[in-house]
Amino acid sequence: MEYKIAEASFGQRPDVQIPNPMVLAAIGEQGMRDLVARHYDLLAHSEIKDLFPNTKEGLDMAKKHAADFFIQICGGPKYFNESRGAPRMVARHMPFEIDSNARIIWLEKYAQAIEETSLDEDLKKSFWNYINIFSIWMINKA
Repeated sequence: MEYKIAEASFGQRPDVQIPNPMVLAAIGEQGMRDLVARHYDLLAHSEIKDLFPNTKEGLDMAKKHAADFFIQICGGPKYFNESRGAPRMVARHMPFEIDSNARIIWLEKYAQAIEETSLDEDLKKSFWNYINIFSIWMINKA
């Protein structure tokens, strides 16, 4: 699959379409946790590694929270809301300086992790389209 990254800049809030719930049905909760863990492991060795926890415990917790969010957004149990409250992702990411370049690196690592899954092309595209646009909202630095 070709992973095109949408152009973005600080302050944009485009409409976001949630992923097809079949993404979660196809890979299951453990598959989603594995996808997120792979993504974070790639990020931990990237140019933006300083945006993420630098301890195993911290990184494991970040993986859990992110997986809980994606399980929920793909129609699964509301683990994120139950453990962390309403997502409010823009506010949660505010302490981290996220510019367009950091978003691109984040997406490139997700493209790699998605490509390693067993999802079919349509489901990869559905998940990609969501994170590609959703990530624009997280940019908080010009």
